[in-house]
Amino acid sequence: MRLTDEQRLDWLRLIRSENVGPRTFRALINQFGGAGAALEALPDLARRGGRLLLKVASRAEAEKEMAEAARMGVRFIAMGEPDYPKTLQAIDTAPPMIALRGSADVLAKPGVAIVGSRNASASGLTFTERMARQLGEQGYVVISGLARGIDTRAHKASLASGTVAVLAGGQARIYPSENEPLTRAIVDQGGAVISEMPLGWEPRGRDFPRRNRIVSGLSYGVLVVEAARRSGSLITARFALEQGREVFAVPGSPLDPRAEGTNDLIRDGATLCAEVSHITSALEPLIATGAAYAGAQEGGASPWIEELWDEFDLPGVERAPLGSVLPEASEPESIAPQKLSDAGSVIELLGPSPVAIDDLVRLSGLPIRVVQTTLLELELAGRLERHGGNAVSLVG
Repeated sequence: MRLTDEQRLDWLRLIRSENVGPRTFRALINQFGGAGAALEALPDLARRGGRLLLKVASRAEAEKEMAEAARMGVRFIAMGEPDYPKTLQAIDTAPPMIALRGSADVLAKPGVAIVGSRNASASGLTFTERMARQLGEQGYVVISGLARGIDTRAHKASLASGTVAVLAGGQARIYPSENEPLTRAIVDQGGAVISEMPLGWEPRGRDFPRRNRIVSGLSYGVLVVEAARRSGSLITARFALEQGREVFAVPGSPLDPRAEGTNDLIRDGATLCAEVSHITSALEPLIATGAAYAGAQEGGASPWIEELWDEFDLPGVERAPLGSVLPEASEPESIAPQKLSDAGSVIELLGPSPVAIDDLVRLSGLPIRVVQTTLLELELAGRLERHGGNAVSLVG
């Protein structure tokens, strides 16, 4: 299935609107049956949640971003389209749209992420180069975050075989700036550079962990070469574990702070990696069975994607059964105001600790779509946070 130009514009507007992240996007699509209907509902939902003004991305803003993207050779790929990576689609916080520069073919190949210290040692850089080159020779795509040090060396060593760079900022704001020539080389040699952020977005501190979940989500396994105990590479490893990916770590001297994080990972159960076979022998069975994206194919990890058949309106396509997290209604949900008593009973059950939405439905005694609408109102007003496992909590 592919989006029409109009649908793609609506998707871009929705994900660029204030307080709409990947999980909110999913909930809105489920609730209203399509991005267009969700856009119309946003202001009213936010008002009912307690926010008088909500910035909804305008059509003109979305058209401008698309035009600028086209001039840069960037295209937007929506979740569920053929070029969207299946491994990434399987994760709970998959970006609804990615901005791609380069070849989509490289995204269909099995990938291994290589991450590590920005202030890498000579031996760490040498080992990274060897592993990236050997993985490429065996048919793997090397994925990393374009950071200085280990990331940069991994990309450079795998240019010929295919590499994917995931940006923390937008496609027009490469960080670090000295890697702009590297991004051009990646694209020119058949690789890909991807981002979920607006084209001109300047990356900030919190954007790097967001990027890291995509790095691990694209991969079957993550190799951590060097990492201090508070390294961002350990965030990538944590995401990998949460996403069911394999984690590999290179052991190092206990006297080197850059080895503390990797040594800790090995002690906690990561696979010790000293040669490429330690990675390939572990990943080959997963690739053969498609384990890293089985959920996306079967509807387990991303059941909401099945709801999009209505929006695409493809003739002759049999629709898969919907999962239990989807709304009861078979038509887009009305945005008629919920009763104050209904909303209040849901809010009373919420607090700073995450609670499963299924528990909210059971304890409140309300229909699931009433609970979902109340949660959307609170979220768009900035009063609700979504967590893994279909759980939510109040903010502040």
